[in-house]
Amino acid sequence: MPDRAGSYAPSPTPLVLVVEDEFLLAMELEAIILAQGWRVLGPVTSVEEALDLLGTQLPDVAVLDVNLHGVMVTPVAEALARQHIPFVLTTAYQPSRLRGNAVLAEAVNIGKPVGERRLVRAILQVMET
Repeated sequence: MPDRAGSYAPSPTPLVLVVEDEFLLAMELEAIILAQGWRVLGPVTSVEEALDLLGTQLPDVAVLDVNLHGVMVTPVAEALARQHIPFVLTTAYQPSRLRGNAVLAEAVNIGKPVGERRLVRAILQVMET
């Protein structure tokens, strides 16, 4: 978690926020994360739910779908960035569709469908940086 100075120090058992509006994919993401021995915050299916959750508990890292029932996840990504919490995107959006949105364009995007190895590698990568 971010410390008082704002630097990132993950907990021994990372807490991973999952923001995904497709039920089956959210369950798959949760299963992959739990299989790593990590903890899951959520899953939540909307920007509002994610922001409410972030108001009560901060994760070590997050996995975000870009489009949640037609609403871009940008406010969640911005809230995470303000707290210095790394995140990974899972979206079928082409990188060119994210260019106008700095917080999303700079994020690691593993695409969809989500592969277990790719997801785990991406989470570990963003937690190390």
